[in-house]
Amino acid sequence: MITSTGHRVVVIGQGYVGLPLAMRAVEVGFDVVGFDTDKNRVDLLGRGSTFIDDIGDAELTAALATGRYLPTSDHSAMEGFDTAVVCVPTPLREGAPDLDCIEQAARTLAGHVTPGCCVILESTTYPGTTDEVFLPILEAGSGLRAGVDFAVGYSPERIDPGNPAWQFHNTPKIVSGVDGRSLRAVQEFYDELVDRTVAVRGTREAELTKLLENTFRHVNIALVNELAMYCHGLGVDVWSVIDAAASKPFGFMRFSPGPGVGGHCLPIDPSYLSWQVRRSLGKAFRFVEIANDVNEHMPDYVVARAVEHLNRRHMAVNGSRILLLGLSYKANSSDARLSPAMGVAKRLHALGAELRAVDPLIDEAEVPVEVAIVPWGPEQIERADLVIVLTDHDAFDWVLLERHADRVFDTRNRLRAAEVERL
Repeated sequence: MITSTGHRVVVIGQGYVGLPLAMRAVEVGFDVVGFDTDKNRVDLLGRGSTFIDDIGDAELTAALATGRYLPTSDHSAMEGFDTAVVCVPTPLREGAPDLDCIEQAARTLAGHVTPGCCVILESTTYPGTTDEVFLPILEAGSGLRAGVDFAVGYSPERIDPGNPAWQFHNTPKIVSGVDGRSLRAVQEFYDELVDRTVAVRGTREAELTKLLENTFRHVNIALVNELAMYCHGLGVDVWSVIDAAASKPFGFMRFSPGPGVGGHCLPIDPSYLSWQVRRSLGKAFRFVEIANDVNEHMPDYVVARAVEHLNRRHMAVNGSRILLLGLSYKANSSDARLSPAMGVAKRLHALGAELRAVDPLIDEAEVPVEVAIVPWGPEQIERADLVIVLTDHDAFDWVLLERHADRVFDTRNRLRAAEVERL
């Protein structure tokens, strides 16, 4: 049974996944080393400043004040850990999973693995990674045997940035181990952090659970995105259709169309599953590939609709002043990773549009050079030939925008004026 007092935890990666985990571990009483190779990020955290919406400066400062949270890039700080959790990026490179960060984290940890410790991988990946990639590196570098001398497991992250209802502590946590002893160690650790843990048969099942969750969302978003395109051609209000269908209390789950998908999950995770199926079984995961095709081309469709809107007013995109509202990938978030809004901006710029954007949350360093960030206000709307709503932040004055509804293209169905053109 784990007791938080004196239990030393290392969290490798202090980003959108690792930092919330580290903060929760400090909150319940663990001694936490937050390791990250990005020294600028470490320095920022050490000053009590975060870049993550769900972790405020006050929470970080309080964690630092306990003396039980140490952000660092010093490998020696990992010495003597009881539990280590790896939360590093796993991007796609030319359509294939890039496990470089996982492999490097395993090599870094291996020299600090001791009998009785527990090592957990949280990074999203394909089934088999923990057993076939992560574990062998740990064993080779430590000279110890996983499942005998130390525990190894996998627990997929379930972070939903900006979700006020489901946060780290009350979201059920999938847990697994390479053997029974490892599973018990992993589950005991997370039982201290979350309200409920859900044990699964093995690490492959846990790895695939994460991919299934996001593939489910990806496919259903692609369905309503394609439906939205066809509804426009048929003269049907797709939003009314979705509202009506959502009134059914069973057999239907609401998904909303939009300008595409973004963030750290949907544009990537389903492709991990598709890649593994093709590599291992020689077959195409058709649902994933169709969903990828639909969602990846939604920015093209948004631009086509913008061109259509301007053409009706006898205007060309080339030379038109277009104001983009929201550049992050989801509402009330500063996260711009793989945001479809950036794809829309890139395509409009290529057509010669003069681009302005309003986003009070995003870091201006994330904004393409061809887009000028401007303050929110009536003068920006009045000077625009077209306003495109790409991310519906609550911070925007929607009443003000509706006064100019005849020149608004709303991809998020946030506005109610009859003159607004919707996706």
